[in-house]
Amino acid sequence: MDIGSRLQSVRTGKGLSQRELAKRVGVTNSTISLIEQNKVSPSVSSLKKVLDGIPISLADFFTLDMDNDSQDGPFYSADDLPDLGNNDIHYFLVGKRRGARQMCILREVMPPGSDTGETMLAHDGEEGGVIVQGQVEITVGDRIRVLGPGEAYYFESRTPHRFRNVGSEPAILVSASTPPTF
Repeated sequence: MDIGSRLQSVRTGKGLSQRELAKRVGVTNSTISLIEQNKVSPSVSSLKKVLDGIPISLADFFTLDMDNDSQDGPFYSADDLPDLGNNDIHYFLVGKRRGARQMCILREVMPPGSDTGETMLAHDGEEGGVIVQGQVEITVGDRIRVLGPGEAYYFESRTPHRFRNVGSEPAILVSASTPPTF
């Protein structure tokens, strides 16, 4: 996906200049320009911060071109789950078109060595998940633990956190958060 072109399209569609968006987000307008030119690939947390300034959710940003007239649920094939990821991590969202979603359910696929970024994530709500495959190092505040298949996590999302695949195979997680962050 061409994240830069999509960001530019969404930004201009909302009548925002690069300068105005940068001011709202607290970055330089050259940062917005570099993202829009695909010269910088933002982490998920950085992209979310930029999109919050528009405002638009990550889910809406990545699924703008999906057919919104289709029925939603209650069952989904793998092809029905839009990939909201960028860089190497894939976040497959369950129930994107469900009206007034109260939670976010994701099937996450993390290639070996991938992580959610140097900047710790933090947002309102709670999140939890189960490791299906691989080895994931999860940092929550000052606590760090490597989890493997069948092991799980659950924490308040306001606590800064980070996920990193420390194994030699792709890691697969199924996670949920409320309120929805995607």
